[in-house]
Amino acid sequence: MTQMNFTDKTKVAIIANGKYQSKRVAAKLFAVLRDDDAFYLTKKNPDIVITIGGDGMLLSAFHMYDKYLDSVRFVGVHTGHLGFYTDYRDFEVDELLNILRSDKGEKIAYPILKVTTTLEDGRQFTSKALNEATIKRIEKTMVADVVINKVQFERFRGDGISVSTPTGSTAYNKSLGGAILHPTIEALQLTEISSLNNRVFRTIGSSIIIPKKDKIEIIPKRQGTYFLSVDNKTYTHRNVAKIEYEIDKKKINFVATPSHTSFWARVKDAFIGEFDS
Repeated sequence: MTQMNFTDKTKVAIIANGKYQSKRVAAKLFAVLRDDDAFYLTKKNPDIVITIGGDGMLLSAFHMYDKYLDSVRFVGVHTGHLGFYTDYRDFEVDELLNILRSDKGEKIAYPILKVTTTLEDGRQFTSKALNEATIKRIEKTMVADVVINKVQFERFRGDGISVSTPTGSTAYNKSLGGAILHPTIEALQLTEISSLNNRVFRTIGSSIIIPKKDKIEIIPKRQGTYFLSVDNKTYTHRNVAKIEYEIDKKKINFVATPSHTSFWARVKDAFIGEFDS
C-alpha cells in the first residue's frame, strides 16, 4: 500500500458543541478519520469543516473560518432538532464517512451578507453574516434613514431593522413577518422591527427584497448606544454614522451530498410537518 503524502490528504476540522451526544459523535468521527490515510485532522486551514450540534454550531464555525471561504466547505451533523444547515443525523455518521471517502470536491454555494459599520469618529468594522444582521437603539425609539441604491427610501421609526440573506430568511426574518427566499437567490431582505405607522409617521411596513447589485444604508438620526447583531455575535457601539449591507463577493460552500435535500422539503418539515389528505 502506497503511503499518501501530506499534501494529498483532505484536511478536516471537527467542531462540536458541549452536549453529550455531540461529543460522542465527534469522538467517533475523530477516531475513524484519524486512522484513515486519506484524511488529516487539523483546525488550521481545513478543506472540510464538520460541525456537530445544530444550526448554531454551524454559524459559529462559519465565523471561525469566514476568512477562508474560498477554500473551505462545510457539512453539518445535527444532534437535536432538524436544522436547515445540517445534512446528517447523529445516527447517519457511517453514511457521512462514506460520502467523505468518495468526495470529489463538489460543492453547493449560497450567498452571504457583508456588513460595514462606520462610527462618527471614522472607525469602520466589517463583518460577514450567514443569516442576518440587525440594528437596534438601546435607549429609546430608533430613528434612521433607509437608503436603497442611493435612493433615500424612508425615515424609519421603531425598534430596529433586520437585513437577512436568503438562507437566513427562515430564521429571525420569518418571525418578523418577512418572506421565505430560496437560498440560491442572490438578494437581501430588509424587514422592519416594530415600526411606528400612523398619520404622522409612515414606513413601507412590509419586508423588501433587494437585488444583488443594490446596497442598503441605514443612517441613524439620533446619537446614542446601538445594539448590532451579526448572526449569533453581538456588538455595542455609540454614535453610529451608518451601516452598509450588501451581498458579499464570496459565498459559503457546503459539501454536495445526497443528503443535501430540497430546501422546500426542509421548510415543510420545519414549519408545517405532515398533514392529513
